[in-house]
Amino acid sequence: MQKSRVMRVGALLVALSFTAAACGSDSDDASDSSAPAGTEAAGTEAPAGTEAPAGTEAPAGTEAAGTEAPSGTDAAAAGGESECGNATSDVVDGDLEGFAGTTPFGKITPEFIGRLCEIDPSLTDLNYATETYDAMMISALAVLQAGDDGIGMASEINSVTRDGEVCTTFADCAALIEAGTDIDYDGVSGPLTFAGNGEPIVASYGLLKMGANNRIDIAQTQYITAEGGPELDVPDTPVEGSRAGDGTLTFGALLPQTGSLAFLGPPEFAGFNLALQEINENGGVLGKDVVGIEGDSGDTSTDQANQTTDRLLSENVDVIIGAASSGVSLSVIDKITAAGVTMFSPANTSETLSTYADKGLYFRTAPPDLYQGDVLGQFVVNDGNQTVAILNLNDAYGNGLAETAAKTITDSGGEVVYQQSYDPAATSFDSEIDAIAAADPDAIIVIGFNESSKILRAMVEKGIGPKDKAVYGSDGNIGNALGVDFDAGN
Repeated sequence: MQKSRVMRVGALLVALSFTAAACGSDSDDASDSSAPAGTEAAGTEAPAGTEAPAGTEAPAGTEAAGTEAPSGTDAAAAGGESECGNATSDVVDGDLEGFAGTTPFGKITPEFIGRLCEIDPSLTDLNYATETYDAMMISALAVLQAGDDGIGMASEINSVTRDGEVCTTFADCAALIEAGTDIDYDGVSGPLTFAGNGEPIVASYGLLKMGANNRIDIAQTQYITAEGGPELDVPDTPVEGSRAGDGTLTFGALLPQTGSLAFLGPPEFAGFNLALQEINENGGVLGKDVVGIEGDSGDTSTDQANQTTDRLLSENVDVIIGAASSGVSLSVIDKITAAGVTMFSPANTSETLSTYADKGLYFRTAPPDLYQGDVLGQFVVNDGNQTVAILNLNDAYGNGLAETAAKTITDSGGEVVYQQSYDPAATSFDSEIDAIAAADPDAIIVIGFNESSKILRAMVEKGIGPKDKAVYGSDGNIGNALGVDFDAGN
């Protein structure tokens, strides 16, 4: 089941703010650290009632709605005065003009951007800040609902995101809980609405297209909401364990300060610390201030996550926020859940985690990749393309997105005329690009990470780049492409 809303979006920062990141992981498999997974971003609200740009067609069943600008927006353009979040591009007549892609967007207002920038005025993007903030808020509200910061709070996490009275702030939700009212927390990253396996069944996405400056063309951007079918709304996973609380809700951050995903750390820590501040400004939890302990997750090429996890567990944390990378999460999830501690990622999207044996203690605010593959396929078909070539990174992230997108394309009456996975460590992608050129599709989908810049450059050189063909990407590579200055030969 899909439903969607069309929105124009406000200002968008995209220097490398959508670069490869936590989506699938730095690798979706904990043992494979070859490539980072794609990032996700969020968006800011703007006036309601906008329409899709002329010449675009929204997915079936869309309805007009208010505009929103994504996370990664610069604060000044979103209504603030600060340089926080600001980045520009002086590229003109870029080779990426027309390159399109999908990335998860959640709701974020200019006022919220301002609050994040008060926490960290040096922010250059806001990736996963909203998802981190919401993971903290949901956890705190679950403790209030349970009346205990022990393992029992995990049984309340799914319930505070759905089937109750809607509330959007910690203060309002806490007041409802105190009054004995069931709540439905709708956060800054979206409606959330968790299934029983601890992940959202409603996801928000932006449909992005590049302008002549190799940056998002705001006038062409659409915004949709994707909702999973009833088969994804699985029953609650029973919580296993008996860890007792001590009356003080303590959060540990397992977020990247070093490694390939370190650029994600500042916005995630800003969301972490803003949530701590706001919870404590509004009475804390169980009559006490909540506590936050920061820690570095590193990436899958090091053992930093295990070392940090050991330290956080020794400090009696109740909830570990992280990791950003699915691969890192998979490397420590068993240790965390065995200790009876809740693990709550703001950025994991690997489908492996949807069914992982997590003792009912793993949660995430980011949607699984299943949604994005369908959204990407619909985007391509709704743009009027009938024949499609797909070139994707050979890992769980790339293969999963490619298969889902291909199915959506064929189910919608299109034809996939070429589909091939690739090794990101390859020195050349000429054979794959030559095969695509020979197939002469209407559109090309490239799903990958950092190596996408090489692929796109080679496509431009062979005359099948975004100015020659309809070329699409996903959250993993749309940002990496933006960092490419073709004229300079980077």
